[in-house]
Amino acid sequence: MTATANLAEEILDLKRDRRAIILAHHYQEAEIQELADFVGDSLELARKAKEAEGDVIAFCGVWFMAETAKMLNPSRVVIVPDQAASCSLVEGCPPEPVREYRRRNPDHVIVSYINTSIEVKAESDILCTSRNAVKVVNSIPADRTVLFLPDRNLGNYVQKETGRENLKIWQGSCIVHNTFPLRRLLEAKALYPEAVVVAHPECPIDVLRHSDFIGSTSAIIDYCAAHPTGDYIVMTESGVQFSLERVAPAARFHYVANENCNCSECPFMRLNTLEKLRNSLRTLEPRVELPADLMSRALVPLERMLAVN
Repeated sequence: MTATANLAEEILDLKRDRRAIILAHHYQEAEIQELADFVGDSLELARKAKEAEGDVIAFCGVWFMAETAKMLNPSRVVIVPDQAASCSLVEGCPPEPVREYRRRNPDHVIVSYINTSIEVKAESDILCTSRNAVKVVNSIPADRTVLFLPDRNLGNYVQKETGRENLKIWQGSCIVHNTFPLRRLLEAKALYPEAVVVAHPECPIDVLRHSDFIGSTSAIIDYCAAHPTGDYIVMTESGVQFSLERVAPAARFHYVANENCNCSECPFMRLNTLEKLRNSLRTLEPRVELPADLMSRALVPLERMLAVN
């Protein structure tokens, strides 16, 4: 038996003993996704956890996602394989400047992307995902000034789609999507002239202009499932390959390298490994612990978003 198979068996044994469920984001390594009870986007996974039975939630993603799972499941133990699995969007949007903006602009509406810390969520009026961001912003009265944070590319996309002039945009970005260069996309289009380009709205606007379909990770998967043949150029994190191959096994998927690593992988997501997952189930660490009042405050803008949906 291989070392990977041994680790997988250990994880499944610990999962049973701990009465745990394993959640894996689409950007995790395939070997982690294969063991997961649910694979999906961050909010989708947090909601799945709420519906499932068990005492422990092992969240294989990044830290802010585990915070959301804890917020929706406050009585359960939530663990992550590696506490260092952060996010450039979270790091580019610390809570204190958001609090200061709120103090200076009490009449503005703060719309926070789900890819933020729980402290920033607690300072927000309403949350959004990449799938519903346009709908959320359109739900706000047209005469209200909106601060959209933290992703500038998603903000630019929302501004274009809504035509909203009174939209202020925080200047954060995803270290994966923001560094996809247009020249490499055009090279890929020359290699695969019949390919459909599917892109995440966290990509730069010039990449989005050359895309055939723009949507969240789950929306991209749904689109490919509805059109399951042919070639696709995929402008998002390459971990999504696992889910794409499941829903469209006859299609061919091609990825464009970004400028940071000459790859299309998130270094934070890839910090999680089978070995770290095994260890976290053994020790129930690193554990997400959040003050009850903070979770309560952050839940308000989340529930507002769900009401819009």
